[in-house]
Amino acid sequence: MHTALIIIGGGLAGAEAAWQAAELGVPVRLYEMRPRQETPAHTTPFLAELVCSNSLGSFLPDKAPGLLKAELRGLGSLILACAQETAVPAGSSLAVDRDLFAQRVTEKIESHPLIELVREEVTAVPPTPTIIASGPLTSSALAASLSELTGQQHLYFYDALSPIVQADSIDMSIAFRDSRYDRGEQEEGDYINCPLNKDDYFAFQEALLAAETITLKQFEQEDPHFFEGCMPIEQIARRGEKALAFGPMRPVGLVDPRTGVRPYAVVQLRQDNLIGSLYNIVGFQTNLRWGEQKRVLRLIPGLQNAEFMRYGMMHRNTYINAPQLLHPSLQYRGRADLFFAGQITGVEGYMGNAATGWLAGVNAARLLKGQLPVILPPTTMLGALCHYVTHAEAGHFQPMKANFGLLPPPQHDLPKSERYRWYSERALTALRRFARANAIRYDREAAFASATVDYQG
Repeated sequence: MHTALIIIGGGLAGAEAAWQAAELGVPVRLYEMRPRQETPAHTTPFLAELVCSNSLGSFLPDKAPGLLKAELRGLGSLILACAQETAVPAGSSLAVDRDLFAQRVTEKIESHPLIELVREEVTAVPPTPTIIASGPLTSSALAASLSELTGQQHLYFYDALSPIVQADSIDMSIAFRDSRYDRGEQEEGDYINCPLNKDDYFAFQEALLAAETITLKQFEQEDPHFFEGCMPIEQIARRGEKALAFGPMRPVGLVDPRTGVRPYAVVQLRQDNLIGSLYNIVGFQTNLRWGEQKRVLRLIPGLQNAEFMRYGMMHRNTYINAPQLLHPSLQYRGRADLFFAGQITGVEGYMGNAATGWLAGVNAARLLKGQLPVILPPTTMLGALCHYVTHAEAGHFQPMKANFGLLPPPQHDLPKSERYRWYSERALTALRRFARANAIRYDREAAFASATVDYQG
């Protein structure tokens, strides 16, 4: 029997890592401190709870998140399978009922015969084979242990959550259903859109800029690092009077059925649960005080009577300086049997976190079975993502989501639309060949079905 692999953190990365290692025959002890010790952002005891958006990104083959999903589907990702089972309408994106999704992941983990789920806080890095997937809200005790291990202070940024409103409190005589450009969505549109004319927009912006935010602690005021992908709307508004209209409130691809023309700005809401009773305000992460959120967001036409089921908030995210500390196999440079996975590595995005969990779980299992860990080809999206976070310039390292800019470019000129398709075909071909050469389970047909590309090779 193999030595038990310790995994710290029951989020997307930890759950994926535990599943992959157990599926390879390695016993796993998965530690999750909730609900014994709560965090500022989580509200349930379930594993893999989504604390920000309920969207896992696009599944289109010409989008980087879609390619990453294709790779993970071929590799047998637990997180992706559970997401597909609990999906809600979201146009060309994969969005989930967040509670059902977390429950499904928890059920799968608890039912696996080789996984022991331990509801305790780990306060120090264990000396035995371990994957640290403690996430952005790593406890202070474990963070101190990591600082002692690495000999450096952690980097950090601030992540903000968007509000969720009750669907029946949205005024549908003003708001309308539609999806941008109707790209493969349902006929009536998967999003609820609140249109603003020019006067509405500037009145909202003025109120937003004047609203009171939650006061940051002294050390946060001195160095507030916001991750660009989750920038609070009040921070975006300070960049210029039209910053919101070109950002989360952009009206492109939408026509107000009441006027027959494109609005000056639009606020979109996306379904947050299967029954459609909750909708989150897309891109509206905020650090406004809760009373201010209610007052300011109700200035948006269609939300004047909105009932808020969750207000936005901002929390600190912790991540290590991966370029200095990790190999592309996600092994710690100072200890071969210590792996890191998930957002603590500097990888951003739900599926990116799950993907690094897959790699860490597989590599830890291989190590315990006397096999060499693998490094994925940089022509794959997961390989490129891991290569970036372990090779970026350490002095200015920032979190990174999956994107085509991480992939090696083609050696010949291609139009953008063809280039992205070419990236996908090359990545899936490289991944299939890599999996076969390294005896890794890979379902070519599943990957093809996910990416919907003309797979060749």
